[in-house]
Amino acid sequence: MPGSTALPPFDAWRSCALAADVAAASLADEAGLDTRRRARLTALLAAAARDSPLYRRLLRGRELSTLSLQSLPVMHKTQLMARFADWVADPDLRLAALRAFVADPARIAAPFLGRYTVWESSGSSGEPGVFVQDSAAMATYDALEGLRRPSLRPFQGWWDPWGMQARTAFVGAIGGHFASIVSIERLRCLNPLLGARMLAVSLLLPMPELVARLNAWGPTSLATYPSAAVLLAAEQRAGRLRVGLNEVWLGGETVTPSMRRFVADAFDCPVASSYGASEFLSLASECRLGQLHLNSDWAILESVDERGAAVPPGVAGATTLLTNLANHVQPLIRYDLGDRVTLHATACACGSHLPLIEVEGRSDDTLCFSAAKDRLVQVSPLALSTVLEDEAGLFDFQLVQQGPRDLLLRSGLQGGTARDTLLRAGRMLAAFLAEQGAPGLRIRCRCGEPAQPGRTGKIKRIVTLSRPAVAPCHAQAPT
Repeated sequence: MPGSTALPPFDAWRSCALAADVAAASLADEAGLDTRRRARLTALLAAAARDSPLYRRLLRGRELSTLSLQSLPVMHKTQLMARFADWVADPDLRLAALRAFVADPARIAAPFLGRYTVWESSGSSGEPGVFVQDSAAMATYDALEGLRRPSLRPFQGWWDPWGMQARTAFVGAIGGHFASIVSIERLRCLNPLLGARMLAVSLLLPMPELVARLNAWGPTSLATYPSAAVLLAAEQRAGRLRVGLNEVWLGGETVTPSMRRFVADAFDCPVASSYGASEFLSLASECRLGQLHLNSDWAILESVDERGAAVPPGVAGATTLLTNLANHVQPLIRYDLGDRVTLHATACACGSHLPLIEVEGRSDDTLCFSAAKDRLVQVSPLALSTVLEDEAGLFDFQLVQQGPRDLLLRSGLQGGTARDTLLRAGRMLAAFLAEQGAPGLRIRCRCGEPAQPGRTGKIKRIVTLSRPAVAPCHAQAPT
């Protein structure tokens, strides 16, 4: 919980106005969406040219109302974080102070400088980022999240319109200032009645303890990562987890159709997924037909190839460029998001004119280890990444399971300091896996060995090349 008694930034009037606009735009045609998008892009460029030293130089002398977005350079997180003071639009935002702020878990969701909401990225692309939102940006995310999520139980609202009978459990990374937990704690501060119906549980807990916490809480709604949801679904099928869910919300990783079916069948409830990032909290939501729609009135995505050229509709690019139209404090314009996204030109049968997209996000493997009495211990890739990044401070890594009890932890970093960091990470990983029920694993550490890409060219950071040859007592999860 936040250590400060100050409420997070919240502008009630702006929130109501933005909610009305998001509701109207949900019914708008392509021309209406394009008008909103163009006006917001011009406003973003004007604010950046006025307040950001970096963009003041880039945009000097250019006609912003007719500027082609593609004429601007692609920006990367590493270069922007290195030039943070030059990038941001408020000179009071100092990176050292922000780093100190997000290093303190007691200040999660507390206001920074009394007017900003702050979260950090996990560093999954090798460089942790810090992202600052003002009340206008947060109001936009709130409206998109609240009004564009599908209603999985449409008739439930008749007897519980305010959701006061719901009990939500979030299972994820809760030890740092990450967007999901910051959002949950922010809501808890702004609406204590609703916040009392929410539980945040660390995915780093050993599975028996995690199951016990969820059984005691008795959630009706679960929000988590797909890989974690599959493990929990296996526990539900085995009878150890005993929760009566009305809905499951997934995000943060790629969710395959087989994973969705497995989770839906195990919990006997509908499952929906969404797409967001630290750089834009609510990029896309599913419609009633299960199709993912981009919030194109507030975010521009460009799917591009290795040379930065746009790919045709229906083709997955090598990476995706984001322009965030809501955040004027920390301009994200043609920012390399790192995900592979396919943009579709076809209309959805649901009737919405918001564009259809497909996302190839994180697709790391769940590791499996044989334990006593032929038990199978399964560990979520998000839990492993959290230990290595947030506990050990190692961001450049690839963890490969080479045998039933053999792991290779490699990093492209070189030098004595890098080796010390890698060895420390190996020890912390071994201790964590022992807590999960898999002690005595062999973990080899190698410096100066970059991560190896898979067949698709995309680098997976958690890879399994071997499965334990034991009969698991868990129900088998889909592959």
